[in-house]
Amino acid sequence: MFAAIDLGSNSFRLHVGQQDQNGMRVVKSARDPIRLAAGLDERGFLTEAATQAALESLQRFAAILSAYQLDAVRAVATNTLRIAKNAEAFLPLAEKALGYPIDIISGEEEGRLIYLGVASSVAIPTERRLVLDIGGGSTELILGQGTEVERVESFGIGTVRQSLSFFPGGRIDAASFDAAILSARSQFEDAAELFAPAQWSRVYGSSGTVRAIGDAIGKNSIGNGSLNYQNLAQLKSRLIGHGRIDAVALAGIKPERVTVLVGGVAILIGLMQELGIEALEPIEAGLRLGVLWDLQLRATPRDRREQSVQDFLQRFGVDQSRASHVANTCGTLYRILKPTADTYQKPLYWSALLHESGLAISQNAYHKHSAYLIEHADIAGFTTREQRTMSQLALGQKGNLRKLGAALSEPDFAKAVLALRLAVIFLHARIALEQAVVQLKMKNRIELEIRKDWIAHHPTLSYWLQKEQECWDEVDVDFAVRIN
Repeated sequence: MFAAIDLGSNSFRLHVGQQDQNGMRVVKSARDPIRLAAGLDERGFLTEAATQAALESLQRFAAILSAYQLDAVRAVATNTLRIAKNAEAFLPLAEKALGYPIDIISGEEEGRLIYLGVASSVAIPTERRLVLDIGGGSTELILGQGTEVERVESFGIGTVRQSLSFFPGGRIDAASFDAAILSARSQFEDAAELFAPAQWSRVYGSSGTVRAIGDAIGKNSIGNGSLNYQNLAQLKSRLIGHGRIDAVALAGIKPERVTVLVGGVAILIGLMQELGIEALEPIEAGLRLGVLWDLQLRATPRDRREQSVQDFLQRFGVDQSRASHVANTCGTLYRILKPTADTYQKPLYWSALLHESGLAISQNAYHKHSAYLIEHADIAGFTTREQRTMSQLALGQKGNLRKLGAALSEPDFAKAVLALRLAVIFLHARIALEQAVVQLKMKNRIELEIRKDWIAHHPTLSYWLQKEQECWDEVDVDFAVRIN
């Protein structure tokens, strides 16, 4: 059983799901319409009121989660926390309230997860589809076929700001609507060719906003009830006819949803005009369902992160034989060091594979370039936290250890750093490691015992080990090397 929490710009939402023979069955849902995006002040900071509302919502979610025996939980935050200038201060408070880590995901990762949710609900392997998700703070366009994502673009336009900017005071008129639509078109015009009708056969709208628009059309007898361009234009006219947001009365639409609806209609009309979309299908699937499926896949050989690492290796022309040598060696060394948990096992393996990716930029200080690429690249399936951990490991593969700061005080992380550094040394010395021929301990001090013939056959090894001893000495860790 898995849980997905979505800290969106419009609402915080929760799904608890369980896989069965029919797919992923959602057994519990919750929603808090806290309008986080509207809680950003003019400087881009979350206000105290918005912060408090968010924390109270997360505490309610924590109470819900406590009632289930969960195999894994993932909480993701989207556009508002991507851009909030005090997100780093907010995050620890939010994680404490929820009781689980929270990942601020990129727009591209958000799009991938949205598509995964849709693809899991529309099992048509050959269908070429465009998925659009209009959120409170951003809009994602995802092009794919079957389960495979081909292109993801995230645009910094959402329903909250569009409503606040173009319908101030809740006034709705034709001029404001046309300005809001034109603004939306300007955001999407460069993507028109990439997502043109020739690229897809069907369009799905995965967000709550699109579903609300579909409900407004269907439940209010607008046109034939489907979500097409003609009916959307009629909905726009009806909204203008009401004159004010607080005067809008539509069957199936709660009053508090009207503000989001108005901004969403403007964005959707702009999208349909710019991309040449005549009709789309609202679908009850998206980010949260995608997160649930992603959690389930992580427990299987189909973990998306494995493929992403291979794609990264190819993208930056990494020598795969060297990468595999270091990954296998540091895996062996890490097992010998006996970490207390497996927290760093996979991040260490992936970091080892990617440790030379920075060579694509420069031979000089390549480990720093590797660290930067790993932390800032869009690597599908990885959380921001995972990429930051992998980046730190890659940065620590050589050179001084002071740059790792307080992270080195965590024993298992220090063991992972040591394993990677020694694996890189053994690569340079051309040593193929077997577990039986090395002894390694790390508690209050590091103790390494190696075979005497290694020194004889690999002249540079003693030099590298001496430099390594000096590096650990700089962070007050004694490193003893014995030759047997």
